[in-house]
Amino acid sequence: MEPKPMIAQKVSKHTKTSEVSERKGESSAVANRRLTRAKFSDEASYTRRRKFPVLFYSKEMEPLAHKVAAASENVVELGQIDWRTFPDGFPDLFINDAYDVRDRHVAFLASFHSPEVIFEQLSIIYSLPKMFVASFTLVLPFFPTGTAERVVREGEVATAVTLARILSNIPPSRGGPTSTIIFDIHALQERFYFGDSILPCFESGIPLLLERLNALEDSNNVVIAYPDEGAYKRFHSFFAGAGYECVVCTKVREGSKRIVKLKEGEPIGRHVVIVDDLVQSGSTLIECQKLLHRLGAAKVSAYATHGVFPNASWKRFTSSGVGGQGFANFWITDSCPQTVEAIAGHEPFEVLSLARAIVDALEV
Repeated sequence: MEPKPMIAQKVSKHTKTSEVSERKGESSAVANRRLTRAKFSDEASYTRRRKFPVLFYSKEMEPLAHKVAAASENVVELGQIDWRTFPDGFPDLFINDAYDVRDRHVAFLASFHSPEVIFEQLSIIYSLPKMFVASFTLVLPFFPTGTAERVVREGEVATAVTLARILSNIPPSRGGPTSTIIFDIHALQERFYFGDSILPCFESGIPLLLERLNALEDSNNVVIAYPDEGAYKRFHSFFAGAGYECVVCTKVREGSKRIVKLKEGEPIGRHVVIVDDLVQSGSTLIECQKLLHRLGAAKVSAYATHGVFPNASWKRFTSSGVGGQGFANFWITDSCPQTVEAIAGHEPFEVLSLARAIVDALEV
């Protein structure tokens, strides 16, 4: 009598289970791609979607991230991160749907507006490229240590170099080195502070200002003023190409004081717009405004890509501040989220969003 084929049955059952497991274990990435395709009506829209990244963002940059998504007609997808802390205060972070970003272009919108938030964001920035992503881009609108780009005596530390080195060590992704997008870095030579393992892309907020100036009722009467020769060298080509005349101020020392004087240009009867890359205390802008009004300017406005305004110095430009009565407009971008939140509803401030410029820079 032949024995029952128990072993054969067991083997067959095991094999069948393995086959089921293999089917269940079909690549989630493939399944996700199929689901993603199903969301779009045609191949062209799907391809366009795949060209744009999944955009993760810091807590403070959430408003700008949503503006970026809207400016892209929601082609840019927003990723989610749980920003938590352990009882001892150190970050307890979690990147949601991490598997879904495989083979996708990924970007992170950062804000290093305070030293306290840099470590937790760097933890995310160093992790995302390792998730088998097609490429990784860091969007850092404001490079905060840009004004500490040099030393004038032994012992000073150029922290712009330090931050550039930290960013230069972001791990590569499948697509190669990390790209980083920075708007109006303080000194153009800082591009050489970055190592070969990162690809810095330097953008500017000036096109936003040019667009806004064209919309002014007195756009034909606008003249551009530079608070110092550094600002002139940096931004003159933008405005000269657009046909704007210029006024150049300079700082000179008289005794123990440094005062602002007119170097060249004619502000009489004009709407003078002072342009610089960033504003902190605002003292230089206020001195320029007073000088220009004394010299006969009809109106004075100001623009700075980065409204840093430490210690709530933006209040100096409101109606109750020392410089508030002198400025018709004060334009900044949303590169510094803490300032955007603080100045909401306060004249003469107006925020020009970087969202559209970021979308254009992110298109792969």
